[in-house]
Amino acid sequence: MVYANQLHATQTRKGSGTPYVSHLLAVTSLVIEAGGDEDTAIAALLHDGPEDQGGHATLAVIRQRFGDRVADIVAACSDTFESPKPPWKQRKRDYLAHLPHATPDTLLVSCADKLHNARAILRDYRDCGEQLWQRFNGGKEGTLWYYRELVEQYGRAAAPPILLSELALVVGEIEALVDA
Repeated sequence: MVYANQLHATQTRKGSGTPYVSHLLAVTSLVIEAGGDEDTAIAALLHDGPEDQGGHATLAVIRQRFGDRVADIVAACSDTFESPKPPWKQRKRDYLAHLPHATPDTLLVSCADKLHNARAILRDYRDCGEQLWQRFNGGKEGTLWYYRELVEQYGRAAAPPILLSELALVVGEIEALVDA
């Protein structure tokens, strides 16, 4: 937890100003509640580290400090280590394409991450309506497309049912509100 907090100390969640570590703790909680072990919990805490804070160098530190299994999960949950990041749509397509081949550990952490993000989108949409979509590189259409595709790909890849079923419900609720 200390290392995750150090990595993300200056970050906040998009638009809300909530300290970023809250997301990491929530994802970790979801992983543990879905049956994750110590390594998957650690990977959940660190899953955004390399992508947001230092790329391959941060991944190397994670590998050295927490082992290959944790580092491999973190790497598989990242859509890029490049800075600046490649175009949004291609990163998301590539991420979706890798899910059917992902390990059960990766699916656990990844699905927990996306579930927490979807919950935040739903909550924030209720608070600020259509302005929410300005926060996202994919905008409204791209973000909704991505979450629909995540549900489909997680289903094909046999993601943990407890997380996948809730993700599908939350995504459905977002779509119902947006279409209302």
